[in-house]
Amino acid sequence: MMEDIQAHGEALVAAARAGDTAAARRHTDFFVLRHLVDEGIPYWEQAVAAGDAFSHYTLARYRKIRGDRQAAEALYRAVADRHAGCAYGLGVLLRENGDPEAADWFRRGWEGGRHLDCKIELGKLLAAEGRVDDAAKFLMSDIDLGDIAVFRWVQLFESIREDFDRVAAGLNAAEAAQDADAAAEALRPLFALEQHFRDYPGLTAEAAGYYRRASALSSAARVDHAVFLAETGGDSSWPEARGLLLRAHEEGYEGASYVLGVLHEQRGDLVDAEHWYGLAAAQGHPPAQWNLALLCKRQRRYEEAERWFREVGEDDEDVVEQLARIAAIRESGTVGPGKDLRRLPGLRERAEAGDVHASYAYGKILGDWGGADDRHLIRWIEPAALAGDPEAAYDLAELYGALRKPTLRDQWYRTAAEAGHHDACNHMGWLSEHHRDFQEAERWYVRAAGDGSGLNAMLAGKLKAQRGAYAEAEPFLRTAWEQGGETAFRTEAAGYYGLVLHRLGRLAEAVEPLRTAAARWDDDVRARYSQDDLVVLSRMADPRQELAQVEAALTA
Repeated sequence: MMEDIQAHGEALVAAARAGDTAAARRHTDFFVLRHLVDEGIPYWEQAVAAGDAFSHYTLARYRKIRGDRQAAEALYRAVADRHAGCAYGLGVLLRENGDPEAADWFRRGWEGGRHLDCKIELGKLLAAEGRVDDAAKFLMSDIDLGDIAVFRWVQLFESIREDFDRVAAGLNAAEAAQDADAAAEALRPLFALEQHFRDYPGLTAEAAGYYRRASALSSAARVDHAVFLAETGGDSSWPEARGLLLRAHEEGYEGASYVLGVLHEQRGDLVDAEHWYGLAAAQGHPPAQWNLALLCKRQRRYEEAERWFREVGEDDEDVVEQLARIAAIRESGTVGPGKDLRRLPGLRERAEAGDVHASYAYGKILGDWGGADDRHLIRWIEPAALAGDPEAAYDLAELYGALRKPTLRDQWYRTAAEAGHHDACNHMGWLSEHHRDFQEAERWYVRAAGDGSGLNAMLAGKLKAQRGAYAEAEPFLRTAWEQGGETAFRTEAAGYYGLVLHRLGRLAEAVEPLRTAAARWDDDVRARYSQDDLVVLSRMADPRQELAQVEAALTA
């Protein structure tokens, strides 16, 4: 193998220097398809120095995967004007950074190289500005027979336009009849579009106009409008959202006080949340009664909590469970400090005075036990993460993941992982595997296995076994096998442990784990992986085959 690596590497560099782009790509594929990234990097670096565009693209991709976004940008930018793949890669990186220059590179990649992904990204950028009609029209222009990928996006943007048109028609009819119920009903198609507002924020302007029209007629629509503003408009929209809810409440709309309670709780304003839940609960609103009971329980006001839970219904299974939990807490007499909402005022005071650790503790309690929404926790968790707390960095990554911001998510996972956070190392291993950088994934899983968990040990050992490093893999897989645990995880650990023992010549020891794995491999292991992922399937152990070979060798 080492001779093949050297031969292909030297041939790659020679092809790059000779300007033979086809040969350079062919030799690059040797490294990429065999997942030999570590071995390929020094040869790609030489090919880049010789000006080979595809080597720029390949090296940039792996620099980005491995966290060096600045180096990736420089590599993409160096040849993006003559290589459509690099124009696309640069555009994606800039778009992830929020840089409007991304559109220019997508345009160059499409117009200069007919890179279809560049065209799709341009269409998505138009939709993000709220121009769904222009996006669909652009994507359908100048298409070739093989450009089938655009149709998914065209269908999406056309369906959004159809929903908007349906809302507009319903509102026209409701306004003509001055029908409040019809106005509220006309908004329903917008509810299904909420998932797209984050991806295409320009859509919110048109949607807001429809909500505003319906709000002029209907208290129920005012509540829906307020929720829309709270979800899409950020803190700057909160005064308007709260004003709409207050007006609906004053008009006697019974759901307004409950929604005020929910939104205040999501913002971490628990005193106001309790006030509004209390008003709704007193009117017999079961969800408000439930939320108020939980709020009281978290504040150790157990008698009030029990009263409101019973208002929901003493025969309700969830109520019975909550009452039993309160009884258990009373019996134990203890509540962990991380669950005690009574600490919040003091923590907030210290946080606002600049104590990053108090800010983190405040955010954790609000998120875990105070009902606060993820988007309102960033401001409390981030200071500790910026100060170098790996636990806070990990929690910040989790928040950005929940908010569907993958670039910030992975940035903070990497920060936490580099500081030694084992769960973050596990995520970085998963991310590297996702990008087929199995060598980098192995390194992250080895670091993750420092927590002593069988799962991380299995993941590290599996990748070592897959690259043939059986002696290195053995202690990791032995740890995973001996720890046991959850069935599917144990089955996979058994399969790779048995494989490693077989390859190390320890045949008798291999029999038990291989029999364990062979009995349940299809149900516990293969079923967890996509049957369309040929790379993963080609790397997967076959414990039945290993077992047959071991038993045959023992018999002989």
